[in-house]
Amino acid sequence: MTTVVHPGDSLSGRQRLAYILILGALTALGPFTIDTYLPALPTLQNDFGVSTAAIQLTLTATTIGFGVGQLLVGPWSDKIGRRVPLMVATAVHIIACLAAAIAPSVELLGVARALQGIGAAAGGVVAMAMVRDLFGGRPLVRMLSRLALVNGLAPVLAPVIGSWLLLVMPWRGIFVVLAVYGLFVVTCVALWIVETLPKARRHDAGHSTVGQRYRAVLGDRVFVGIAIVGAANFTGLFSYLSSSSFIFQEIYRFNAQEYGLLFAVNSIGIIIGVQSASRLTKYVGPQWILACSTVVMFLSSVTIVVLDQSHVGLWGTIIPLWFFIAACGFGFPCVQVLALNGHGHEAGTAASLLGALNFGTAGIVSPVVGILGVGSAAPMGAVMAICALVSIASLWIVVRPRTVPELAH
Repeated sequence: MTTVVHPGDSLSGRQRLAYILILGALTALGPFTIDTYLPALPTLQNDFGVSTAAIQLTLTATTIGFGVGQLLVGPWSDKIGRRVPLMVATAVHIIACLAAAIAPSVELLGVARALQGIGAAAGGVVAMAMVRDLFGGRPLVRMLSRLALVNGLAPVLAPVIGSWLLLVMPWRGIFVVLAVYGLFVVTCVALWIVETLPKARRHDAGHSTVGQRYRAVLGDRVFVGIAIVGAANFTGLFSYLSSSSFIFQEIYRFNAQEYGLLFAVNSIGIIIGVQSASRLTKYVGPQWILACSTVVMFLSSVTIVVLDQSHVGLWGTIIPLWFFIAACGFGFPCVQVLALNGHGHEAGTAASLLGALNFGTAGIVSPVVGILGVGSAAPMGAVMAICALVSIASLWIVVRPRTVPELAH
């Protein structure tokens, strides 16, 4: 007779698939909210008559809102359960999307975008926390790898979808589509997702207050180091996302659809990275996968700078960029499992800190590319290289791969 160690072990294959699809849609809500309008950034700049940096600040507002929202939603979901915070926050997201669609100025658009970020924050945090409620050990790796695939693909596919939408509607229509997506997700949750955090586990000894949960998470050296690795990796990727619409549409003269196609090609790298990493964890610890992927990220980003300054042209940017994005894909599930595996009692708080650091750091650092200039790919590559160096340093100095315990089967 098989012993059920975690609640998710007793789920049927069809039930697991339903959780993957719905929780994946939740996880994608934030990246889609942030990135779907990227192909429209040059159009927004012309419509509002403002600078590139001002338009990028609307992107920064969203990411910072997303980070703040996660810090609020994560501990809240640990205290009262997963469903209510999820549905309330997603309702805020829907209203903010409609406000962004009618914003008359770039300042009001920025406010609406910040509220969108706060509302979308629940998706990623609660989805990861629900998976941790249900699974542990290697089953947790497998489930998180599925979510990481969605989470990694969403920022890459969102601009593709945005470029298609721009063929049939003005940029304001993108926000209406996002509102409909939010409504669809919250309806699915209401109909098919049950509460995964029993009342008894909301008041476990030593984990009953927000302060105790934060101390338990931030007192874990491995979590802190991995959170820094994850934030640096995501910031490197986001530096590319925030500047690429200007680099490829203004320097290399891509139209919105060609720009979207580039993202579709890059999505293959994400798929390869995420799925390969989840399989490799059967044989190699996730910390060792990160040890390799962070080095590839650094070498790829340095290559972008060198080839750009050597005037190699388009191919000198997009080829090393593909390898950088693939390396990010290898890192996504490894960061999540190393951060969450030891924090079943405070999964929402751990997930919120992980996500808040990701998006908060990305929101602060990515405008640096705009300040340095988007007249070439070199500033983007330089920021990506610095982020990769921070990842490498945190992994070896803070996490210390040899000290990380093996995952349970």
